[in-house]
Amino acid sequence: MPIKNTPEENAILFVWFNHYAGVLIKTPSKTLVIDPVDIRSRSFPNSDAVLITHEHYDHLDQRLVKEIQKNTNCKVIADPASTKRLQHLIPIEKLIEINPGSEIHLGEVSIKAEKCNHSASNPVTYIITSEDGVKVFHTADSLPFEELASIGTREKFDVVFCTVGIAAGTSPESGFEIAKLTKPQVAVPYHANSVAYQKKFAEILRKEMPRTTCLIPELNKIYQVSKKA
Repeated sequence: MPIKNTPEENAILFVWFNHYAGVLIKTPSKTLVIDPVDIRSRSFPNSDAVLITHEHYDHLDQRLVKEIQKNTNCKVIADPASTKRLQHLIPIEKLIEINPGSEIHLGEVSIKAEKCNHSASNPVTYIITSEDGVKVFHTADSLPFEELASIGTREKFDVVFCTVGIAAGTSPESGFEIAKLTKPQVAVPYHANSVAYQKKFAEILRKEMPRTTCLIPELNKIYQVSKKA
């Protein structure tokens, strides 16, 4: 599952690697692993950072994060609750706590945290901007919230990952509302163990937002998405 290729100019590569919010993103110079669970650490031999959105079991596996960090010497960027759980497992100089409104740079790649409407302690969502300016919004388990509209207007997203199942209160309809508010070039329905939910999301999106592309991901398949023209 490791992404060996480098994305084309003005593009990123990604893999959805579990039924939750586990996403591997590769920019021209960085490899980012988001919410790794239900996968082996050797799947990520070249990680620059692990990003954790919140402390729930389907997003944080402390032992796995420790293994990935030890094997790759990467940074671990996490919400406050997850940071607390990881503080005795990850070297202090490698563990970075992040809160909504904070921004971290890994070389020319920006990682910005935003609010997350989910029933965890201090959950965050992540806006990742590549060296080429490709903007990816990883919304974790978030339900829609009003500020998404202004965030979408400000950021002009190329890719938004939209939760459509499993998490409390989420559905194809709530996932669509996130896409509607953020207006990405490409909307990716994830966090679902039902292809039917993903297809329902695609059906609503096609009807209501025909200019937005729906990319229904298959597990462990590599996809490339280019920057909005």
